[in-house]
Amino acid sequence: MFNDLSSLNNYLSSRRSCRPRDMIAPGPSEVQVEKLVTTALRTPDHGKLAPWRVIQIGNDQRARLAAELAKAYRAEKPGAGRLELESMETMAHQAPTLLVVLSSPVASTKIPLWEQELSCGSFCMNILHAIHAQGFVGGWITGWPTFNDDVRDLFGKAPDRIAGFIFAGTAGAELEERPRPDLDSVLSKWNPPA
Repeated sequence: MFNDLSSLNNYLSSRRSCRPRDMIAPGPSEVQVEKLVTTALRTPDHGKLAPWRVIQIGNDQRARLAAELAKAYRAEKPGAGRLELESMETMAHQAPTLLVVLSSPVASTKIPLWEQELSCGSFCMNILHAIHAQGFVGGWITGWPTFNDDVRDLFGKAPDRIAGFIFAGTAGAELEERPRPDLDSVLSKWNPPA
């Protein structure tokens, strides 16, 4: 797999997010989707709670998803214009593969909700790494549908929350590197108080 740590670091450093609208076929097959979710199951998970769920939206379900997104959008924003509603249609039909990740916290007096939510975020990132490892591109999108209860109810019930929509496919164009923070603005040495 990786002959040295440098190869692994170079590989991990090569992962980039791709805009779902820029993804083309092919996307991961059913077997590949199962493998990437299986890989993500290795996410740190204090208490072994598995506080996350993944729902795959089939290509034959995209029109229904678009209709449900538009319905929920109109219910929340009755004065929505054509372009706003078209954005719901567009979102539902982007990329060959669409996964909805739910944060599904487990009621527990031992494991704080915050730890479970952090685990869900790590789970999403591991799905993205697994997508990259399979030679595809991925994008983790939130936006309005993530925070709407009617949309959430399409996939689960409270206390579940949508952690995001993960799109996967093949890059339709060369991925551009985006600016990253300077290391010094992120990494520092601890200087304990006197």
